[in-house]
Amino acid sequence: MPELRKRTITGYCDPLAVRPGDTVRFMTCCYEAGDYQARLVRLLGGDDAPGGIGVREEPIDAPCNGDYPGTYQPIHRGSHGTVPAAALGELTSFTLQAMIQPTLPGAARQAVMGRWREAEDAGFALILEADGSLGLLLGDGQGQGAAVSTGVPLRRGQWTFVAAGYDGASGALRLVQRPLTVAAGDRAISRGAERLETLAPAITPGAVDAPFLFAAWHDDPMGGHFNGRIDRPRLASRMLTNEEMAALEAAAIPGHLADAVVGAWDFSQHISDQRIADLSANQLHGRLVNLPTRAVTGHNWTGEEHCWRHAPDQYGAIHFHQDDLYDAGWRPAFSYTVPDDLPSGVYAASLRHGDDVDRIPFFVLPPKGRASAGAALLLPTATYMSYANTRQRLRPSLLFGDGAPEWVNDGFLASHPEVGHSHYDPHDDRSGVHYSSRLRPVLNMKPGDNRPWGLPVDLNIVAWLDQIDQPVDIITDEDLHAEGEALLRPYRCVLTGSHPEYYSTAMLDAVDGYLSGGGRLMYLGGNGFYWRIAFHDDLPGVIEVRRAEDGTRAWMAEPGEYYHSFNGEYGGLWRRIGRPPNRLVGVGFAAQGFEDGSHYRRHAGADDPRAAFALAGIGEEPIGDFGSVGGAAAGEEIDRWDSRVGTPPHTLVLARADEFGPDMLRTKEDFLSTMPWFDDPNVRADMVFFECPNGGAVFSTGSIAWVSSLAHQGYDNNVARITSNVLRRFLDPEPFPDPAGLPPTG
Repeated sequence: MPELRKRTITGYCDPLAVRPGDTVRFMTCCYEAGDYQARLVRLLGGDDAPGGIGVREEPIDAPCNGDYPGTYQPIHRGSHGTVPAAALGELTSFTLQAMIQPTLPGAARQAVMGRWREAEDAGFALILEADGSLGLLLGDGQGQGAAVSTGVPLRRGQWTFVAAGYDGASGALRLVQRPLTVAAGDRAISRGAERLETLAPAITPGAVDAPFLFAAWHDDPMGGHFNGRIDRPRLASRMLTNEEMAALEAAAIPGHLADAVVGAWDFSQHISDQRIADLSANQLHGRLVNLPTRAVTGHNWTGEEHCWRHAPDQYGAIHFHQDDLYDAGWRPAFSYTVPDDLPSGVYAASLRHGDDVDRIPFFVLPPKGRASAGAALLLPTATYMSYANTRQRLRPSLLFGDGAPEWVNDGFLASHPEVGHSHYDPHDDRSGVHYSSRLRPVLNMKPGDNRPWGLPVDLNIVAWLDQIDQPVDIITDEDLHAEGEALLRPYRCVLTGSHPEYYSTAMLDAVDGYLSGGGRLMYLGGNGFYWRIAFHDDLPGVIEVRRAEDGTRAWMAEPGEYYHSFNGEYGGLWRRIGRPPNRLVGVGFAAQGFEDGSHYRRHAGADDPRAAFALAGIGEEPIGDFGSVGGAAAGEEIDRWDSRVGTPPHTLVLARADEFGPDMLRTKEDFLSTMPWFDDPNVRADMVFFECPNGGAVFSTGSIAWVSSLAHQGYDNNVARITSNVLRRFLDPEPFPDPAGLPPTG
């Protein structure tokens, strides 16, 4: 394999989608010395795979075009909670206690809670030592300090009561760890630990100006990140007895301890946002940083209730990770205000740094409430976010091989973990990544230097529309979620990208409402409308997924954690929630395989007068036996017609692809048990058409790879002709017939 070009510059923008008059900011980072040149371009192609059209761009005259100094900007990962220092005062004696469930004990020294400045050895903190045992750090910042531990490692995944008490006058301290047991075998091997010691001389903790932290300590940047769950953390102003510690474990503050309690934080409150609530009279409320996982089961979860909204007291835990990331927080290098006359389209800031070129894509929408074209391309930005920086192919597996990077951006991802994870990656502690954001460099969304997936392959649609001189407005998932059906209503036809897999309730409702009102939808992909997601009302650019029950999953949500923290909705497959994609677009996820694709053949429905326009001029020849993805128009992930899962009865199957290799395997949610390989008739891609109310209609290709075949032989091919035939008819104002009078076809 040839050596990959080194990536020396990258960046991201905010927001991702803008309208005339809006300003987009560009954040950049150089990994080697030297200035860089930035220029704006309009993107008309981004698929530089073998057989692809390559990166095509047109320069845009913009005030921000020019040379900029190359600067390095770090990314600080790791989630934590923080309480302002001013409200805490000075504590010379204290008790720290909580219920914790460590997920990486023994990996490194980790902070559970406290006010500790690592560089100064000042303050106090309840920690897990490098061997996984409970410890206490004390320091006055003047050279006097102590680190005391129980010497008994906590067990990974086991809830444990932990506490440290210290008396600043006498120097006496107490460490307590008491594991919670859940079954007879667990009780047989679980042992608590306690350590009593007196420091001589006593140490007065320093760092009184430092905020109180959960799951981290103060460093430059924050350090000591805890991996695991923290529930019912408490801080008292004196060294409590064991009996008092046990009493303070309760959800409410015992009356006889009210005067001693400095803070009693209840993580079961404000689960949908980033606030931390304090139950004490001091009201020491705080906030969370870098989106630790919420709506997770606490130490007292009984299993009788699975929705956190119904039993929030059993969801009083927060799961912190050393690799959580929401916003990279880079400073803007330059910005661009969209002029009124800039056409809607896909644009990028092209950055040239030495021999390297990076492109930061962004999308320009038409003015709000107005359409500048009869058609709109709805780009699946939620799916781009979900797959953001996925490293699936960089891990050795039976599915993807040895994990060696094959593309420039994959090479960067392999050596730069700090840019964060996708929904397809595990955290360092092997728990699933529930949140994914665009406020960081997203390497696999960049046109060029990437395999044809996501935006790079969706730019084939943009190139085809440009080739046929078809005006189109660009709109995105985030805008669809925010504006609903009103975003789609001005358009006679809406086209999807190749893989609109992740959909919020508001998005699904909007598409359904658009079709019911007479809209026409061209679903040009596969495995669409599959997972339910949640956007956050107050945090821009982030989505949440809960991989509940079934489906092709990179990880599984834990029991009791199937409901989104952002909005309380049940997560998982739309099929399992009662709204399968077949109902909306006639087909649903059937199979996946990542080797060779296959071609379509005409099916009986193509001869029906209702849909004869679609395959007009297409004979019995193979359809799409070419393309930059798997060498054919049907591949990667494919969808099929299935009336049992909701395909409308009057749906016509226009073409079918079913000549796949043994790597194309049916999706697991179709089966009740494991199955040996067999010649499966349900492993197929179906191209379908059906009418909707008020003159509307749906055309679905049933394959992610379809759009990769559009440009073959200079767009003179049957895939491009079929897609053009459908678009031409869908833009025709003549209504489609009322489906109520049509006979079933299944």
